[in-house]
Amino acid sequence: MSSEAFYKPQRVRTVLVANRGEIAVRIIRAAQELGMRAAVTVSDADRDSLAARMADVAVPIGSAHAAKSYLNPVAILEAAQQCGADAIHPGYGFLSENAAFAGKVETAGLIFVGPSSSIIAMMGDKARARATAKRAGVPTVPGSEGVLDSLDQARDVAGRIGYPVMIKAAAGGGGRGIRVAHDPAQLDVELPLAQREAQAAFGNAGVYLERFIGRARHIEVQVLGDGKNVVHLFERECSLQRRRQKIFEEAPSPSLTSELRASLCESATRLAREVGYRSAGTLEYLFDETRGEFYFIEMNTRIQVEHPVTEAITGIDLVRESLRIADGEPLRFEQDDIVMRGAAIECRINAEDPDRDFRPSPGRIDELVWPAGPGVRIDSMLYQGYTIPPFYDSLLAKLIVFDESRPAALARLDRALREMKIGGVKTTALLHQAMLADTDIRAGRYHTNHLEAWMAQRNAKLGESEEAA
Repeated sequence: MSSEAFYKPQRVRTVLVANRGEIAVRIIRAAQELGMRAAVTVSDADRDSLAARMADVAVPIGSAHAAKSYLNPVAILEAAQQCGADAIHPGYGFLSENAAFAGKVETAGLIFVGPSSSIIAMMGDKARARATAKRAGVPTVPGSEGVLDSLDQARDVAGRIGYPVMIKAAAGGGGRGIRVAHDPAQLDVELPLAQREAQAAFGNAGVYLERFIGRARHIEVQVLGDGKNVVHLFERECSLQRRRQKIFEEAPSPSLTSELRASLCESATRLAREVGYRSAGTLEYLFDETRGEFYFIEMNTRIQVEHPVTEAITGIDLVRESLRIADGEPLRFEQDDIVMRGAAIECRINAEDPDRDFRPSPGRIDELVWPAGPGVRIDSMLYQGYTIPPFYDSLLAKLIVFDESRPAALARLDRALREMKIGGVKTTALLHQAMLADTDIRAGRYHTNHLEAWMAQRNAKLGESEEAA
């Protein structure tokens, strides 16, 4: 029995997903639900991936090394021409926030599912993004007004804002290119090191300074825009991090009052409106609980790994809405239409061994049991018998739970983690179970440095137990 499609694509008949893993699967599903033909790029290592199996067409783009496939704009544009794509969705990572790539897509006459290349360039440069935020009246962490010209200038700025200070790569992202100086002598050493790291990692040696907030919360606001109108979809708490990489996210944040939430989210929409933002985007903030103040730090001009928790508390499919906006539709929601309900938590399940300094654990999946039941969602690229390639990020799956309250969601998450079985590789699932036993995490009393301190204590106890045995 057939039914009339609920959506008829206008400009985007075929979308090429220029990515891999769970996010490629996620985008393929959304595109197919909208009646769009979904194509996906595949490296030689991904020809038998779940995304390749699910897509309407899989287009080979090169060898397993990302530089010769997923980071190769020429190969991706050739793939788009080969499959007759009208649009390219970059997912996250790889070329998703590369303004030059977005510009090449636009020049080729294709639709880039995301903001324009000019907005990516503006907001991708953290120093420029800070200046834009200030123009919009959005608070920023006290620091330099732009890229530093010299060590003398850095000393002057640090003396004005006070130590400790963070040295951050202007073109950085994902927690990379960051160093902390606690005094002038350390600044003299760390600044040139940070500049060399920034040049090596991002091809841009520019750095800037910010005040270091030792017990900060990392909170981000999800926005959707169509180039004219912008709405927010509330916030996510992302403070549980290892080496500045998020591993556990929840929505809403357990640390905000309703008044702070309203002020934070309003500032995010104001900034996104200032730049005429289009598509899904995320504005990231540091929240200083001791002062009750929040500061804008950067904008991610793409879909985020942790977007499912926002979808859970709002009921809005962010990937599908981004595709509709790319197809030429105006924003379908007013701010008052978006209502927050319940609580959602996401755990990132990585192919890593937490007891061996998170050593990568690629291999063949010989057992796979996903948790189920009300309020449980799995975003993954795994299937039984799949062999995880050793060339890419170790993310295997995202376990997302939703319930009427945070305590209920924590209980559901604990049950779901115990129900999940991934055989053949080491994963971080047991680490998440251990985290749920921590009283501070359960109470929502944590900050960006909490997890590493907790893990150090845990490892010390494990070491003592091994010695006693």
